[in-house]
Amino acid sequence: MQFSEATNNTGIVQQVRGLMRVDATQYPTYKIVNSVNNYLDTITGFAIGADRRFQWDDTNHTKLPIGTTNLTATQSDYSFLTDEQGNSIVNLTRIDILDDTGDYRKLIPIDEADIDIALDEFQKDNGDPVYYDKIADNIIRLYPTPDTSVTAGLKFYFQRSASYFDATDTTKEPGVSPLLHRGFVINAAYDGALELGLANLQPLSVETQKEEMKMTKYFGQRNTDETAVLMPPHVNAE
Repeated sequence: MQFSEATNNTGIVQQVRGLMRVDATQYPTYKIVNSVNNYLDTITGFAIGADRRFQWDDTNHTKLPIGTTNLTATQSDYSFLTDEQGNSIVNLTRIDILDDTGDYRKLIPIDEADIDIALDEFQKDNGDPVYYDKIADNIIRLYPTPDTSVTAGLKFYFQRSASYFDATDTTKEPGVSPLLHRGFVINAAYDGALELGLANLQPLSVETQKEEMKMTKYFGQRNTDETAVLMPPHVNAE
């Protein structure tokens, strides 16, 4: 569904105003943009949280969610806040490191709760990093601290914010499944009805709940190419 399509009134903007029974003066495009982008954040958060094995990404992004950064000798902490196009990184999914053979190898994620000795004593001699700990949002600490600088020495994989809309967009569509596009119309119309105190606020509230159920079902069933396997619980023999 295009963001704006005025010829046949099939765009998100036109459908929102149709449900609200208002015109562009009563409810300008920038307000619809705000609602649509807020709903993009909702879908992004839901998609990322729904399944760790499904690396969701907005299809409007033109670059893969993979980046590199330089490894710096004696520097243990690295931050990953945005991708190369300025999109916010909301979740790191994997970190690889370039070794002295010219190949990347996977770093092992670890948490300070897993370290039974003082953190200052853990892997305290500089060397080839083996572990990384997420010590804050998108900030990692390497163990041990690297002893050499390497160009593009860290390769990071991530999930990021959506590709947002601007008021000037026309043919751009939400970067999610077309099955979920109606949710943008309904949620934006609900926001407008709430702001303007329209009489159809309650019916639109019911429709937003339907769209949320649709989204929940969609993200819960998308990995149809994988077979679920029930594993028995591990029992310690001791």
